[in-house]
Amino acid sequence: MIAGKPPLQQSQLFSLKGSVLTLSILTLISFTYFSFKSLRPPLPFSPPTPQITLLPSSATGTNTNTTNPSQPRIVAEKKEGNVGEEQEDNDDDFFTDIYHSPKLFKFNFEEMEKKFKIYIYPDGDPKTFYQTPRKLTGKYASEGYFFQNIRESRFRTEDPDQAHLFFIPISCHKMRGKGTSYENMTIIVQNYLDGLIAKYPYWNRTLGADHFFVTCHDVGVRATEGVPFLVKNAIRVVCSPSYDVGFIPHKDVALPQVLQPFALPAGGNDVENRTSLGFWAGHRNSKIRVILARVWENDTELDISNNRISRATGHLVYQKRFYRTKFCICPGGSQVNSARITDSIHYGCVPVILSNYYDLPFNDILDWQKFAVILRESDVYQLKQILKSISHEEFVSLHNNLVKVQKHFQWNTPPVKFDAFHMVIYELWLRHHVIKY
Repeated sequence: MIAGKPPLQQSQLFSLKGSVLTLSILTLISFTYFSFKSLRPPLPFSPPTPQITLLPSSATGTNTNTTNPSQPRIVAEKKEGNVGEEQEDNDDDFFTDIYHSPKLFKFNFEEMEKKFKIYIYPDGDPKTFYQTPRKLTGKYASEGYFFQNIRESRFRTEDPDQAHLFFIPISCHKMRGKGTSYENMTIIVQNYLDGLIAKYPYWNRTLGADHFFVTCHDVGVRATEGVPFLVKNAIRVVCSPSYDVGFIPHKDVALPQVLQPFALPAGGNDVENRTSLGFWAGHRNSKIRVILARVWENDTELDISNNRISRATGHLVYQKRFYRTKFCICPGGSQVNSARITDSIHYGCVPVILSNYYDLPFNDILDWQKFAVILRESDVYQLKQILKSISHEEFVSLHNNLVKVQKHFQWNTPPVKFDAFHMVIYELWLRHHVIKY
């Protein structure tokens, strides 16, 4: 018995050493894991540099830069309820590849909701400046909706010292409605800004880089170009985002021109009803529209009209065409931008952007190639061939993605999460982070 003790003690000793060694290895692994985890950098903010949109390879194989009543109200209310449900139940499904960086968009949007503050200057003649919206209808409704939404949103602050950005509430649209000439508008805007600069210290901190104004009318571009320090320094949120009118994509924001209220409910999940290849009807008020009408107005597969469809033809004939068409042609107009793009999105018709020098709304957030066809104006001569080369599967994918982005091109009052107002605010939030104080 005595002779058997040493082997037992030796066995216990090996067992103890093995346990200690195992514990040490586990501790080392745990320490290493948490050390690497702690060293991971926080998720960065998405840069506001605009994306370059490329022509889908299935179309032409070449690249192009694009810098590119009661019923509708029911639809909007329905969407408001759906947004919350999607966020709670299908969070991963909501943030899909229709966004350039889904995770960054989600992260930044949440940060924006928690922190972003905007101060609205209270000064100004109510008859000239937008203390209340002039109207919330028609193709310039986006301007009115923004003015109303910002006043009832969580982003507004009464304390300018808490503000990240400053909103200059001037409305060239309202001045135009009063018959003010462009020359007088420029003088009014200049005098108003001079008054703000003299009364408040905020403009001079950044020479206006943390200030912005909103206008959804081509008259707004003309009325403010006579105030160069405003155009150059402040953020312009405009519905005419053409490079040839001084739009600066990394500074300015493209405001979606939405023709609200929509005459008919949103289209979507109705691919089988879309039997017409392409559709456009409108005024020939630009070179590309003249060419489009001349080349394709007699084609049997493309429904191209060289004038807007007369109401005498029937009730809502123009809008109903969107429901029956796969691709809706969106050529640049006199000021490049057109409400036809958001009409196409609302009615579920894949927009075909036919315009040079146009910065698409939310282009640095949304991947437009996932729900639209982006073409150069020179592609108008091969338009039918390009559209016919898009397979049925590719069209279905574009259409389904189009339905997903409809909420981003809808204005609501009060504003609804992820709607057009919040997307514009998000764009401003991104630009705030590159302003150097």
